[in-house]
Amino acid sequence: MKMLIKSALIAALVLVGSTAAQAIELPGPVVSPQWLLQHQTEVNIVDVRSDPASFTKAPAFTTEKGVKSLSTLGGHIPGALFLDFGKVRVPRMVDAREINWMLPDQQAFQNLMRSIGVKAGLPTVIVPEGASGADLDMAARVYWSMKVYGDDKLALLDGGTTGWLQQGLAYNSAPAPSAEGNWVATPARMRYVASSADVAKAIGTKAQIVDARPMPFYVGLVKKPNVGAAGHIKGAVNLPPELRTTMADGSEHYLKANQYKAIFKHLDLNAAKPSITYCNTGHLAAGAWFVLSEVLKNPHTRLYDGSMYEWTTEQRPVVGLP
Repeated sequence: MKMLIKSALIAALVLVGSTAAQAIELPGPVVSPQWLLQHQTEVNIVDVRSDPASFTKAPAFTTEKGVKSLSTLGGHIPGALFLDFGKVRVPRMVDAREINWMLPDQQAFQNLMRSIGVKAGLPTVIVPEGASGADLDMAARVYWSMKVYGDDKLALLDGGTTGWLQQGLAYNSAPAPSAEGNWVATPARMRYVASSADVAKAIGTKAQIVDARPMPFYVGLVKKPNVGAAGHIKGAVNLPPELRTTMADGSEHYLKANQYKAIFKHLDLNAAKPSITYCNTGHLAAGAWFVLSEVLKNPHTRLYDGSMYEWTTEQRPVVGLP
């Protein structure tokens, strides 16, 4: 009997190893709708959005001069798992202060991904809504979170659900399946995360601090109510959202690496420098992190999770208008 059990265990391990070895390889950090269409059953499809109701609502289309286009987002890619962006960030205690919109701890994040059905051993394609750059940054935040917790088999869908629907591809409006996943979070890889202390140490060094907010926030013309002071962290260089993504065929897309390099020349940014990205609460910063770390392959890129909310809560200095 013991020999039979041992043989069964060996066979199971061989099968798991064989399945893992045959896992599809992602072509890069961004995949096209056509690629995903060919590999839908070979990956986790994680649909991240802020409006849960739209996942099960039929999309609306208009036709003008014989051309059909999406007017209201609804539905999802068949087989997609729904992830509410409101659950991706949580309050955490940092130096006896409660800081909102932070990365959940290892166990909480693992529980979240398992609760929506994410399976271990499969690559994951994260799908934004795709109607704006902020949508893409939400997906980038999920990508960063999964990468922090040990997953390197990740990609974003170019154009998101909006782009998928604009191309006339099949969609579903049924609720997401309720099956429990088995995705595993490793201990956090802190090389992708920056603290307030890390940012303070980086000021005035060869490291690059990247402000991912629109220019009016950077110069201090406006601020979010949850941020204590207008302006930016000393020495930071602005990489505004409108220069990170572009609208094409009715949906939002990241640019190509050579296009970012050309843009960086005008912004005094260096694609190869050790970098820390931040914004108001760590949302837009994820888009800048994705550009530097994943598209431009800069392995020394960190995201300041607490961003300006934490920085000003700690009453650290800010450079703004007189």
